[in-house]
Amino acid sequence: MLKTVITEHNPKNLPITHAVIWLHGLGASGHDFEPIVPELGLSDDVGVRFIFPHAPQIPVTINGGYIMPAWYDILEMTLDRKVDVTQIAASAAAINELIDEQISAGIPSQNIIIAGFSQGGAVAYHTVLTNTRKLGGLLALSTYFATASEVPSVGVNQDIAVKIDHGDFDDIVPPVLGVKAKETLQNLGLNPTHTTYPMAHQVCLAQIKAIGEWINELFAKS
Repeated sequence: MLKTVITEHNPKNLPITHAVIWLHGLGASGHDFEPIVPELGLSDDVGVRFIFPHAPQIPVTINGGYIMPAWYDILEMTLDRKVDVTQIAASAAAINELIDEQISAGIPSQNIIIAGFSQGGAVAYHTVLTNTRKLGGLLALSTYFATASEVPSVGVNQDIAVKIDHGDFDDIVPPVLGVKAKETLQNLGLNPTHTTYPMAHQVCLAQIKAIGEWINELFAKS
């Protein structure tokens, strides 16, 4: 089981009925997005658990084989991103264990959002779009759909809400890859939203506010 950072938004001390599993990017940790939770402006009427897993320490080819936190190896930084797809599948399986853990704690799968930034977003795409359980949403931040060729169709999550965000000036994951992911999902029959912000490979305050509104909207329905 992956090690995690867990924080909750629950000012009214309600039962925890919803969860967000949020994956960090290359070289970061589960603490990376933890400070965002209080900034989201979440409703006080829903008890939400945030799970921020730590990626395993593995050698990363594009960094000279340096061992660092990574969800999978990146072999080449070409536009189409040569990556180790078997490691993406393994990371998705590890996220599925976290999903199972939350289901065992009483949270329905359809109340669980999977979010990811950069590398974490690629794993989030794979986790959600290959899942056998109906999930609550997919949040893809400054990322790309690395395993599109491995996902010819989507099963129970055909109607899932998908929010794709990207920076206009992202020089790590070019914005065109966010557009390509949106188009790929549309071809699979999904209806993702795609929003860009005047930023680099990061998140910004306006985006965080919009993410909070999106989460509130989804969780109000479930």
